[in-house]
Amino acid sequence: MATGVDDCTRAAGGSRDARLPRRVVELGVEKAFEVLAAARRLEAAGRTVIHLEAGEPDFPTPPHIVEAGIQALRDGLTTYTQSSGIQPLRVAIAESMLERGVLAQSDNVVVTPGSKLALFHVLTALLEPGDEVLLPDPGYPAYAAVTTFAGGVSVPYIVDPDTGVDVDAIASRIGPRTRILVINSPHNPTGHALDEPALERLAELAERHDLMVLSDEIYRQLSFDGVPPVSIASLPGMAARTVIVDGFSKAYAMTGWRLGYGVMPIWLADAVGKLMNNSAACVAPFVQVAGIAALQGPQDAVHAMRDEFRLRRDLIVARLNTIPGVHCATPGGAFYVFPDMRAALKGATADGVADALLYERGVGCLAGTAFGDAGHGYLRFSYVRSRADLSTAMDRVEAEIRAL
Repeated sequence: MATGVDDCTRAAGGSRDARLPRRVVELGVEKAFEVLAAARRLEAAGRTVIHLEAGEPDFPTPPHIVEAGIQALRDGLTTYTQSSGIQPLRVAIAESMLERGVLAQSDNVVVTPGSKLALFHVLTALLEPGDEVLLPDPGYPAYAAVTTFAGGVSVPYIVDPDTGVDVDAIASRIGPRTRILVINSPHNPTGHALDEPALERLAELAERHDLMVLSDEIYRQLSFDGVPPVSIASLPGMAARTVIVDGFSKAYAMTGWRLGYGVMPIWLADAVGKLMNNSAACVAPFVQVAGIAALQGPQDAVHAMRDEFRLRRDLIVARLNTIPGVHCATPGGAFYVFPDMRAALKGATADGVADALLYERGVGCLAGTAFGDAGHGYLRFSYVRSRADLSTAMDRVEAEIRAL
């Protein structure tokens, strides 16, 4: 018999953990959104915060992309579309794969509202309960969260900010239930980019052990070595066992447009299309038209943003490495630094320092533990604000470290 409190909770539409399935209760969340919400509350109370917590470019969406979306709205493109995406956008995405050395057709493409849903649907489609997924640690938290939600088991492998991945260590973690290898290059949160020899060795592992590879390439266009990283799908035999997850949020400053995609074998694209049909139904058509303009229009804004991020990277890495006890590797891409704070903490924790930076010094950042166990003693800063803001933020970080 329910108590009066329980009856009132039900009547009010409330809920308790006991009434939710374990897979929902234990579903992880992206810490960046929690810290961003806390920062917004501080700002609403009159505080000033330098936002280095979220991976969101501070550049506007390029005007020709905005205009394409507006014109599509004026043309009445506000109806349902195919669940896998409109054909012109899927063709444009398939054609863009040629720059990566990947041959694809529109049937290999599924368009999703943001790359995160592509990731969600691919892992859901591939995993049986108990299947294992090799994923980076530190790494984007959605990999582990969705793996667990889909009934899989996360098997982390280390990504060192200085040296990257140890392929032999990854090989040692492969077991009879290993199903998927997740790679992310350039990598969130370290900015490390996998080179071609490492990718060749990972491809050999995937073929030898019959693994699917989920290659998160969302930061590909924001690479600082002059040439975008090689896609593992371009290596011999790998297109048949690779899913490329990508989107428009980072390179085109379209985070709020919610436009992503997956490029995958047709048998998997059919399954992911079914999941799209039963979840989001489709992506708004005017948003998809804007995506066509992004891919087929001028890329000057992308290159300018990348070049500015390179300057910001150089500034923040140099500043962090002047702080006693802090070591910051130089990332090869994306817009994150992941400094090792362990020698500077003096008994404090990176989580405590991150809180102090936000609430006492007005700098939003994330503790490395938001990205996995290997993040203990690290912080992540997104250098997505002006160089002037970054200089001010680093002054505050140095003051906090020296005060420990």
